[in-house]
Formats: sequence, structure tokens, C-alpha cells
Amino acid sequence: MFKDESNQASSFSKMAPEWLKSYKRAYLQGDMSAGIIVTIMLIPQSLAYALLAGLPPQIGLYASILPLIAYAVFGTSMTLAVGPVAVASLMTATALTPLATPGSSEYTFLAMQLAMFTGVIYLLCGVFRLGFLSHLLSHPVINGFITGSAILIAISQLKGILGVSIPNGSVVDTLSSLYASLGLINYPTLYIGIASIAFLFYARNGLANLLSKLGLSKEQAGLLTKLAPMVVVIISTLLVATNDWAETLGVKIVGSIPEGLPSLSYSLPTVAQSKSLLMPALLIFIVGFIESVSVAQSLALRRQQKIKPNKELFGLGAANAASALSGGYPVVGGFARSVVNYAAGANTPLASIFSAVLMLIVLLGFTGYFFYLPHAVLAATIIVAVLGMVDFSTVRHTWKYSKADGLSLLGTTLTVILVGVEPGILVGVSISILSYLWNASHPHIAIVGRVDGTEHFRNIERYSVQTLPNAVFIRIDENLFFGNIQAVEETIHSVLHQHPEVQNIVILGPAINSIDSTALEVLCALNTQIGAMKKKLHLAEIKGPVMDRLRGSDLISELTGNNFLHAYEAFEALARRA
Repeated sequence: MFKDESNQASSFSKMAPEWLKSYKRAYLQGDMSAGIIVTIMLIPQSLAYALLAGLPPQIGLYASILPLIAYAVFGTSMTLAVGPVAVASLMTATALTPLATPGSSEYTFLAMQLAMFTGVIYLLCGVFRLGFLSHLLSHPVINGFITGSAILIAISQLKGILGVSIPNGSVVDTLSSLYASLGLINYPTLYIGIASIAFLFYARNGLANLLSKLGLSKEQAGLLTKLAPMVVVIISTLLVATNDWAETLGVKIVGSIPEGLPSLSYSLPTVAQSKSLLMPALLIFIVGFIESVSVAQSLALRRQQKIKPNKELFGLGAANAASALSGGYPVVGGFARSVVNYAAGANTPLASIFSAVLMLIVLLGFTGYFFYLPHAVLAATIIVAVLGMVDFSTVRHTWKYSKADGLSLLGTTLTVILVGVEPGILVGVSISILSYLWNASHPHIAIVGRVDGTEHFRNIERYSVQTLPNAVFIRIDENLFFGNIQAVEETIHSVLHQHPEVQNIVILGPAINSIDSTALEVLCALNTQIGAMKKKLHLAEIKGPVMDRLRGSDLISELTGNNFLHAYEAFEALARRA
């Protein structure tokens, strides 16, 4: 009997996540406090983000229970807070609105399927160890996508602040519809929305200083400001309920939220539905994985911890699959909640499990308290949250440093706002790829000379250097391939044309890591042409791996000049011939 119990304990130890095996009693207080604080922040956000996704509010609560537990078991970050987030909610709405009516049972079914598709993509990438995909999108594209999405989300929530009903559409259609509906504004709703936005912005920017002056520590003041959304929810709900503003003034409220747990079930989609959901799921996976890993890594570095991107794929995949099975929609590791989780003292993913348990309790007996919650407050919560993601200073700095990256950022931002989320990502990626190809096809080529008294060689346009009358040293700062070898060829021909007295061309290759077959053919042709002119082509500082591939080629066997180990060696040898 004891042997069996020992084996069971051993099996549990093998199956348990790493953080649980080394859990210490000292971690418990921090995990509990973080779980409570994140839950208070998560309740209004989950309701708001579900509405943003076009789903009934309880779906946001469903997506905040099992996904948190699943990630705690399979993820590797100690502080990443998984759940509904603004960008994934917007992408969900963008993907599903053309397929079904928002809020309908079919729409909710498709949202569950989208979560499952996203989870399966995560898990498959985990099986094939594709964690490197977290580097798939450049930072300018990500920043542009987040900025554009934030502005798009904020504009979409203006109808909730104004208390008008308009159809979903592009940003131009939304603004046009809002303008046409100005005469239908519900002013009590407008006042609630403006007051909520004002308080939330003050809480973000000034409340912490006030609390610090009242004697709270900086950390305590910072944490309390994060609870501002729940304060607005409680106050506004009480005001609407006690004064009956929903009936007398027409303030739109959340209404009845079903109590109880969602049924754990899953039905297969049709082939047509699967085809429609595959690409949106792939985009949500890419954006969600990059955002989640970026947040997880930044928080892990603060504590000298590490995350494992390949295992993160399993954690996020399990979270999305769990969301689908429990009636939710795609979930991601959120930046704001993760930072709050970290600052509140979370030591392990047990904090997220505490949050899930508390959300479960809310679903079982407290959803009735949100009946009179105004839509305007949820809209204000979303607007303040997403506008905090807009960083125009990044646009300025990126443009100043690199026009190509700046164009990628601006192109992504404007396309997301004016056209949509998916086209925005595609435009940003396309601009990045075109920029890379342009740079690769226009390699930096410098004519260099020897710095007096040294063995160093520098660009003749930047430094005062020694040159030889009978030789030109050309340094190529790029790998040679079919797309850029023509630029090298044109440079050498130009040098020979402008300096007919030059008898030697020396190609310096310290930055050349590869030469493809097309580039090799052009170099062989150049070598032949230079030889026909009674001149010589030399090589210097060619790396070992590159030379290993060149040794069996005609370029080396028929080289008109020499293959020097160092540029200085070539300079000295050719100086003696001058």
C-alpha cells in the first residue's frame, strides 16, 4: 500500500508544473494579494472586452477562468496574466462580424471556434518548436498595429459614450454614423461616460501622487490606482440602480448576466466556417504570441528569471483551447494586467489560479450586481485602457532613426485605422520586407585606404588615409547574392573607367558571410574581364567558411591576382609593385 502511495506521489511530481514543485510557503501571501487585485481589475475589463468583441458580457467572464488555470499549468512565466484583451477582442470582432450577427448564438459559437483554432495553431507550433516565430514581426509593425488598433477601438467605443446605436463598420463609416446621430445623443449617458473617462485618466496620471501625499507608499498608491475601474463600476452602478436612470433617462445598461458555469462542450465547425476562421486565427496567434512573449520576457528579466518560448506556445495554446471548451473566445497575455500582477506581489502562477477561483465565485453568485452597470462605463474603461497604448513618441523616434522603419510603422497604423486589422498587418509586413530587400540589393560598398601608421583600413570619404596609385581597395559590407551583385559589378566597372591607371582591384570581404551561385558567376566574369584588360583582381580577408566553398570554383583556380589573408598584407605587396 505504501509503495503504491509513493508511486502516486512520484507520478504527481512528474506531472506537476515546475513552479509548483519548488513552491514555498513564503510565496502564498504575495500570490493571494495579487490574485485579489487582478480579479478586481479583470471583472470590468472582461465585461468590457466581451462587448468590444461583439459578444454577451458573460463570455468575458467565461474566458477568465479555465484559460488562467490552463496557462498556470503549462506556461513558463511566473507573472503573465492571461485573459481577454482589447486587441484580441477587436480582431475577434473584425473576423466574425462578416460571418454572423454580433451577440447571436451563431456568433458566440464562431468565437469559441476561433479560440479553438487559435489554440490548435499554438499547440502545433509548440510541437514543432517554432518559438522563434515571436520574432516574426518587427517592432515598428507591432507598434504601428497596437497604435492603430488602439485608435480604432477608441473610436468604436464613442457610440457607448454618446448613448447611440450605430452599425459596426470602418472608421469612416463609424464617424459618419456618429455625426449623423448627434441629434440622438443621450445626455445622461454622455455625462456618465465623460465623468468616467475623466476619473480614470486622473487615476492613471494624478491619483498616485495624491495617495502618496496622504501617506501611502509609492507601491501601495500605484496598486490602488489600478483599482480605479472597479470604483467607477461600483459608483455608477449604484447611481443608476438607486435613481432608476435606465427607465427614466434611457441610460443603457448591461442587463441580466446569467449566473452559473458554462457547459464544457465542443462542437465541430463546418468546412466553410473552418476556412473562414483559419486566417483570423493565424493572425491572432501571431499578434498574441508576440505580445505575450514580449510582456513575459520583460517581467521575467526584472527578477532574473527566464521564459521558454517553445513552452509558452503550449501554455497559450492550452489557455485558448480551455477558453473554447468553456464558452470563451481567444485570450492573450495582457500587458496592463501582467504589470499589475507583478507589482501586486505575484510570485508564481498560483496568483492566476486565485483569480480564476474568484472569477468563478463571481459567476456563481454575484453577476446580478452588474445588472445596472452602464455601457458608457465599460466604453470609458476600454477607451482609457487602449489610449494608454498609443505612444506617439515612438513614431517620432523611429522616423528620426530610420525612415524605412518609420514608414512601416505609419503604414501599419494608418491601414489598421482606415482599412482594418488584417490589411494593416499585411501592409506593415510588406513594407518591412520591401525595405529589407531594398537595403540588401543596395549594399554599402566603400573604397578604403590605410590609416597612416596602422594596419587599419577605413573609408576614404570619412578618414584621411593612404592609397596606392596602382590599386583600389573595395570593401563590401553585405553578403553577395543575385539581388545585389549587380551593384558590386557596377562599382568595379565605374572605378576602372574613372581610373584607367589602376592595375589592381582588391575586394575586401570581412563582412561577406555567403556568396550564392549567381554572385559567383558574376565574380568569375569580372575576373575574366579584368584579366583581359591586363589587370588583376585580388581577394582579401575572405572568411574561412566562404573560402571553403570557393576553393573548388573557377574564381579561385583562375583568379588573375592573389588571395591575401589580410588587407594590410595586400597593401604592402601591391605598394612594392607601384
